[in-house]
Amino acid sequence: MATDYDAPRRNEADDLAEDSLEELKARRNENQSGVVDVDESETAESFELPGADLSGLSGEDLTVRVVPKQADEFTCSKCFLVHHRSRLAEESKGQYICRDCA
Repeated sequence: MATDYDAPRRNEADDLAEDSLEELKARRNENQSGVVDVDESETAESFELPGADLSGLSGEDLTVRVVPKQADEFTCSKCFLVHHRSRLAEESKGQYICRDCA
């Protein structure tokens, strides 16, 4: 089929302008869904979030050994994390700052 490239092009706005009121009403009713919105809290209960407390499911207690701060470590005065001395960026008035916060 040959195409006349010199003919004026039609777009959707032109098509909608020529549609009758009845056609527009019918189109609107076709596009609307009869599905009722579902309560989000009901669907959220089925999802498992990362980091959620799963200790009740496995029946096992998790144990973590806590080690005190070592002599070659410092606590950053901005992020309050314990870092190795190699991560020390600056020290000012007894305040240590790690490389991440500097």
